[in-house]
Amino acid sequence: MPRTLFAAAALALTTALPVQATDLSDLSDAERQAFRDEVRAYLLENPEVLMEAIAVLEDRQAEQQVANDASLVRVNAQDIFSDPHSWVGGNPEGDVTLVEFMDYRCSYCRRAFDDVEALIDGDQNIRLVIKEFPILGEQSELASRFAISVKAHHGDEAYKSVHDTLIKFRGNITMTSLDTVAARLDLDMDAITPLMTSDATNDIIRQNRQLAQRLGISGTPTFVLDEQMLRGYVPLDGMQQIVADVRAN
Repeated sequence: MPRTLFAAAALALTTALPVQATDLSDLSDAERQAFRDEVRAYLLENPEVLMEAIAVLEDRQAEQQVANDASLVRVNAQDIFSDPHSWVGGNPEGDVTLVEFMDYRCSYCRRAFDDVEALIDGDQNIRLVIKEFPILGEQSELASRFAISVKAHHGDEAYKSVHDTLIKFRGNITMTSLDTVAARLDLDMDAITPLMTSDATNDIIRQNRQLAQRLGISGTPTFVLDEQMLRGYVPLDGMQQIVADVRAN
């Protein structure tokens, strides 16, 4: 029996039967087996009880996940919201901060890009933090190393231009394609290239990965908004509602 179904069955027993009936410690083997047979027959005759129990269990698990996420965010708040290396956009003094862990090769990150841009453009009081989190192979890491190095050498404005270009890029990410991007954006590739393998760049990627591990983040995009972690793509209207809820509370 799958773990969720097993747990739901146990929950169904505790809600559908008298409390004393679920204490099997004083029963003989024969009585225990008879009890199990009776429970099985009851659930087969009343499957809606099991479905209700599954719904209750899933709600409890979701509530526990939210509480766990909030605790993780509080413990790691400094590294999430105020590290010295991540790009900060939107309104740096905004009353709400949205943090995105992203990978340039992630299709859902690409899908989320326009929604995040629309959210920031439509709300002038949101602070946006981008965490370079390459997890989808060599091309992802190459793209992140390039973006991080552009920020280090050319600054925040150039980083944003590169970020926007790479998130929309449809070809293979190679040094040749990055040379083309650099030329189009008038960037100094001779200065950028050695930075891509520097200790500073290595440290940024390592720190972001370690932070993601502490937060239990294994996929992209993952957003942190106030004390909530949004694991996966969230459409614009969903994000707008969450921002409104954060402000209301």
